[in-house]
Amino acid sequence: MRSRYSAYVRGDVDYLRATWHASTRPAADALAPEPGTRWLCLEVKRAVEHGDTAVVEFVARFKVGGKPAVRLHETSRFVREDGRWYYVDGDLS
Repeated sequence: MRSRYSAYVRGDVDYLRATWHASTRPAADALAPEPGTRWLCLEVKRAVEHGDTAVVEFVARFKVGGKPAVRLHETSRFVREDGRWYYVDGDLS
């Protein structure tokens, strides 16, 4: 989760796509950062692993341009395949 957050901070679309499960992976242009986005922090609330699946609940904050900060609260689902973890999807709170 932290590595994917870092990829969002850097605007590393290739890494985001590489760590997104093929069954739910969006097109690269859908992951392009909005100009002026500045990520502020990540707080992992909960991480639970069950064999080859995991759930991570987190809160991330970011700003776009001069607008007020946005709070993104998500519970994400991950799956491990061939020893690597992939983001599958998530529910926003």
